[in-house]
Amino acid sequence: MKFNSWYLSSFLISFFVLIPIITVFTSFFESTSNYYEILKNTFLIEYIFNSVVLLISVLILTFLLGTGTAYLVSFYKFPGSNFFKWTLILSFAVPPYIYAYSLTAFFENYGTAFTILKSLFGDANYNKSIPKFDGMFGAIISISFSLFAYVYILVRASFLYQSQNLIDLGKNLGFSKFKSFYKIILPAARPAIVAGLSLVAMETLAEFGAVDFFSINTLTTGIYNSWITFDDLAFANRISFFLLLFIFSLFVLENLSRRKAKYHFNARGGFKQKEKFKLSGNKSFFSIHILFFCIFYELFISIKSNVILDTKISRKLI
Repeated sequence: MKFNSWYLSSFLISFFVLIPIITVFTSFFESTSNYYEILKNTFLIEYIFNSVVLLISVLILTFLLGTGTAYLVSFYKFPGSNFFKWTLILSFAVPPYIYAYSLTAFFENYGTAFTILKSLFGDANYNKSIPKFDGMFGAIISISFSLFAYVYILVRASFLYQSQNLIDLGKNLGFSKFKSFYKIILPAARPAIVAGLSLVAMETLAEFGAVDFFSINTLTTGIYNSWITFDDLAFANRISFFLLLFIFSLFVLENLSRRKAKYHFNARGGFKQKEKFKLSGNKSFFSIHILFFCIFYELFISIKSNVILDTKISRKLI
């Protein structure tokens, strides 16, 4: 009876979760308006191209940020390592479109960066030297810094539970630290990396606020326009179906490429607690500044977003 109750509750929860997916699938066969013909002859290729470029770029950057920071705080000990391992999760606190607003406000002409340079070095035309984060590049940066914590959390958990036996094996084979990371540590964390990147991929393809702010046409823009502007819910569901199918295809390909590979220990005695390497000198300085940049960027964006929101509220009240 206990098993049946758990089975029934799991089935009901799964059913409610599947309702939106079932709705999208059934709407695929409904008739659509003329918006499909308009989009097919105008912006459809641009929507697909921008979505693919955005997805690939964000996946690469979030992989580098999430895996790199997780490796530093999991395998090395340096001043502030315990502080950084928790504060790196702060990227979840700010959505991508707030990152987009704050990033643009900081680097725009006569923005915050201009004000800082002017106060430090006096009057000059600093706008020529200040980089501009707009368009596709700005969207990639905003979305990546908002979502890399998905990869960081899962990969860090995987790194923490990797056995010291793996590292010792690399030493016995004469591997350098980089080769041990590339050949042993990183492949062992593959399921966590794939899970984190899968979440990032779904969030990226569903993102509307940041891409709309930077005026980038993606498939999400097509869904929004077909539903809100042209009142064609069937075609919006059809585009959503193709997005779901694309993500599902990625899952299947990754599963097939994994084959029968195992990433866990069956024996209880096979795990040996990992030892952290102590960094000092230039390596410690370099690691601290990499992590500090990520934390500073997150804290700055959080403060900047609050200032922007307070300014908008004040203007409405006035």
